[in-house]
This record gives sequence, structure tokens and C-alpha cells, in this order.
Amino acid sequence: MTEAYIYDAVRSPRGKGRPDGSLHEVTSVSLSAQILNAIKNRNNLDGHAVEDVIWGNVTQVGEQGGCLARSAVLLSDLDERIPGLAINRFCASGMEAVNLAANQVKGGAGHAYIAGGVEMMSRVPMGSDGAAIAVDPQLAMKTYFVPQGISADIIATEYGITREQADALAVESQRRAAKAWEEGRFARSIVPVKDQNGLTILDRDEYMRPQTTLEALAALKPSFKDMGEVMPGFDKVALMKYPHLERIEHIHHAGNSSGIVDGAAAILVGDREFGERHGLKPRARIRATAKIGTDPTIMLTGPVPVTEKILKDSGMAISDIDLFEVNEAFAAVVLLFMKAFDVDPAKVNVNGGAIAMGHPLGATGAIIIGTLLDELERQDKSVGLATLCIASGMGAATIIERV
Repeated sequence: MTEAYIYDAVRSPRGKGRPDGSLHEVTSVSLSAQILNAIKNRNNLDGHAVEDVIWGNVTQVGEQGGCLARSAVLLSDLDERIPGLAINRFCASGMEAVNLAANQVKGGAGHAYIAGGVEMMSRVPMGSDGAAIAVDPQLAMKTYFVPQGISADIIATEYGITREQADALAVESQRRAAKAWEEGRFARSIVPVKDQNGLTILDRDEYMRPQTTLEALAALKPSFKDMGEVMPGFDKVALMKYPHLERIEHIHHAGNSSGIVDGAAAILVGDREFGERHGLKPRARIRATAKIGTDPTIMLTGPVPVTEKILKDSGMAISDIDLFEVNEAFAAVVLLFMKAFDVDPAKVNVNGGAIAMGHPLGATGAIIIGTLLDELERQDKSVGLATLCIASGMGAATIIERV
């Protein structure tokens, strides 16, 4: 089978997902086009250089609707003969775009793709698309639907994860992210966002709070306690599904959960022939991809079974993996992963994660693949695994190997 290689990986800085965030005035299609242009210009891609642009975004409504991928191609400097495909696998959309591109290349359906995603959470609020699993009573009742924050607290309750453990992981995420920026570890991948006049709007992740302390986090009120215990009482729904739990321990809050931000990322995926034709050297090969469905109520446990699946499918063991990127949707998700595989915390999210820098839904999967590749190169390591939990109960993973 043809090998699929990563030739380049770029991302925007992440802006606060609020009206006072630096990227709030930038449209989804504009940010996407800037990232596509960066891939084009850095790699001298002229003409119909890639087969397709596969672009993930979660809230596909308003400016993020109408096949945003194609709109971004047309606004960018890419050749208009390059089509666009918009996909949605919730939080793994950016990763699924990359995985789909890799598997298309491996199957011989074109020599190269640009894949990634975007989410402008300050402009297109999460949930504004009215997802059926949340609003359709028949489906919500069948799946014992609860919001993701409640799901994270169910994980903490079920697996004995404490508030202190979650807060400690959050403080460490902030420390690592700040150190990564101080040491320029993201420099190769960051594409500063510019306005229409060519002036830089944002060149650094702005959500970070490196001054965060355990004492400060301990003072925060759990974010999902009221919706669980009072109105609309989602704890009762959860306990109907999991009657062995006496109560739900609410440990998550704004400080140990992922931040709402704006951002975009792209990865250039191609076969060996593509690289030779364009004078490009591959940085890594995409060794394996996987996705899986999981319990839709507890919802966020997907990184564990999908990692088991991808390792089994590729004939690998957890000890074969040098570094891990596990999306920090909530602290309990990462803590469960490390507990399940007995992974050294020093190998997981080396440069911090979404708790510190934010989680731009449709872009995050591509961001963590790029971050993983950069860190493998920095440490001169070989193999890395990136994985995410996914809304409504799914998991996705990618294994990359430097070449």
C-alpha cells in the first residue's frame, strides 16, 4: 500500500472565544483561507497541486455552514480546480480530516491533500446548530443525554479521580504551555493572523493563564454542579444509567476544563511521488488511524478504547509510543487515559494542552497532530500517538512516525 506522509503542519494562534478576543472580527472563512495560504506559500504549491481540501468544523451553521471547505479554497490563493470537503466528527473533526486524507492517499485516490479545520467560537457559539442528540426528546431519552461537563464529572466519579488531581493537571498544563512559548517550541508551526491591511492581529495563544495556582483553582465553584443537582437535574439522568453510583462528584470548573477559543490548523499530507515532484521532504508518515463509538452518556472515555484499537490494528504496544497528545477537553479525560495505560505523565501533552491554550473544536485534532510532530522532532523521538474524546460517545486516534 502507498505510504501517506506529513510534509507540513501549521496553525494559527488561539484567540479567546469571546467578543474581546483578538480574532473575534475574523470570519471563519477568512482564517481558514489564511492557513491554506500558509501551506501553499511555504511549500510552493502551484496549480492543481493537491487532490482536495478536507476541512473539519463542528458548528456548521451561519458563516461556518455551506461547505466551508470549498468557500475557504475560493477565498484563498489555491487553484480553483481544488475542491473542498467539510466534515464533522465533533471535537475530532480536524483529526478525522487528516486521517481521511491519509487513507485516501494510501488507497491511491490522489497524491496529496490539505487537511485540517477551524472553529470560531466567539462568532459561532457552540451548540447554535441545535444538535439532535441534545434537543430531540426521543434521542435524548434513549441515550440518557447529559452535557459534556456532567459526563466529565461522571468519569471522575466512576474512576475515583479527585478535584485535587484534576487541578494539579490543570496547573501543570499552564506551566508547560508557558514554558513551550518561552522556548519557542511552537515557532515552526505558528502562522500569525493578519487583518486586511496586512497588520498582525495575533501571533501568540492568548487564552493562557500561566500565573494559575492550586490555591486559585481550589476557590472556583464547580461549573456543572447546579445543572446536575438543581435545574434541569442531569445528575438524576446519569444515575438512571449508572445506578451503582450513589451521587455524581462535581470536580470540573473553568480552570480544569478546556478553554473556548478561536483557531485553525492545516496539515499537508501526500505520497512519496508528491514530495519528489515538489521538492519536499517528508517529516513523518501516518502509520495508523482509528475511530470508535463509546457509551454516549459518559461520552468522553473514547481515548482509551480507540487507543487499544489502534495499537491492536497496527500490531503495536503502548511501550512503542514515545510521546502522547491527549486532548485536554476536561482534566479527568487525560487522567483516565494515563491511569488506563500506566503512562508516564512526562510523555503526555509535553507542551501543555487545551486547558491552558484552549480547544477550537474543529481545529484541535489537526493542532495536536502538528504539536506532536514538532515535539517528536525537538526531542529526537520516533513515534507519537494523538487522540481525542468526542461528543455523543466516540474516540479518534492517529499514530505518526518520523522519517
